[in-house]
Amino acid sequence: MAPASAVRRGLHVGVVTAYPPSRARLTEYGRHLVHHLARHEQVAEVVLLHDVTPWGAPAPSPGVTPVAAWRPEDLRTPWRIRRATREHRLDAVLFNVQLASFGDHGVPGTLGLLSPWLVRRTGVPVVVLLHDLADEIDERAADHGRPSLRARAARAVGRLRLRALLRADLLALTIPRHVDLVRDRFGADHVALAPHGSFELVPLPDLARPPGPRRVLAYGRWGAAVTADVLVDAYRELRRRGRDDVVLVLAGSDGPDEPGYLAEVAARNEGLPGLELTGFVPDEDAPALFRSAAVVAFPSAAGAGAPGALHLAGEHGRAVVLPRGSELDDLVEDEGFAVERYDLGDAAGLADALERVLDDDELRTRLGRQNFTAAAGAALADVVHWHVLQLRRLAAEGGRS
Repeated sequence: MAPASAVRRGLHVGVVTAYPPSRARLTEYGRHLVHHLARHEQVAEVVLLHDVTPWGAPAPSPGVTPVAAWRPEDLRTPWRIRRATREHRLDAVLFNVQLASFGDHGVPGTLGLLSPWLVRRTGVPVVVLLHDLADEIDERAADHGRPSLRARAARAVGRLRLRALLRADLLALTIPRHVDLVRDRFGADHVALAPHGSFELVPLPDLARPPGPRRVLAYGRWGAAVTADVLVDAYRELRRRGRDDVVLVLAGSDGPDEPGYLAEVAARNEGLPGLELTGFVPDEDAPALFRSAAVVAFPSAAGAGAPGALHLAGEHGRAVVLPRGSELDDLVEDEGFAVERYDLGDAAGLADALERVLDDDELRTRLGRQNFTAAAGAALADVVHWHVLQLRRLAAEGGRS
């Protein structure tokens, strides 16, 4: 149990997360999370337990001590994280993870998710912030109701990994439906909702349509869970309807589950006018990318990073087109986002939805203004304050018995 004096003087918090310049999932969220924690008045120090990458070390940041503590697909990850936690005499540790953060396949990825349990066994309280769930756990969101053998195996691994994370003192999830699902399916009472939050509080953005071509933006990690085919087909349909001033921007990089996916998309659509593939987008370039868009489209019902993309669209006052039955439905309703809908997998319906937004400036502006209001109402600074309260409570109590 951490002494009360340690809690009173300000927490020394460890944060396990992927972090720039890493190009792994959750790097952008990790950077903003650490930034807000380091500025919190009740936090004395943030020890950043980040991933080892070929792109170098994190940039210096006030109040943050970076420690290269782990790497994906490494069997030693749990023990390296535990050792770093003990060496830095931390009061509590926050894990910012997805189910595949420590590895996409096999034993290393599953072992990595035992890290919270190993840290907790040293007497240090642990909170896990888990960003994904649907593909591995929620059968309603996987394979559109037709689970293959591969999908069933993935879910079995996902359930095993989730059970590992449930060994933490507190498991926080970003989507309300996921909280209910885990509580019901696993009988877990130490599960809570922690909204994703918007990264920065910014003034009301310019809601006028950006000059130049009308840009349809889709942003994420591309591959098995988030595919471009329906969106490209919808874009072709828009061009057949005479919308020659519309540009489709597929932003982001391949997901680790399907390397080379975007290269295949480019090859299949070679010669298609107005199709742009940006590749990896650094954090500092994301705001300009979103501000350049007339509308942000989500081509899939699920996918890691979708809440972050929705909040980025909201922060910059962009209209959003989203499929019905998306895993974001609860988030849209609970936080007050406004979206234009289409039926999942219906390219013509998606083209219709995009056309409605692109051709109606009043609708596009109204959606953008409401999305900005929703994003500004769930600032990450407020979410971080909730995390600090939980970490302080657990440190004072000595964790969950």
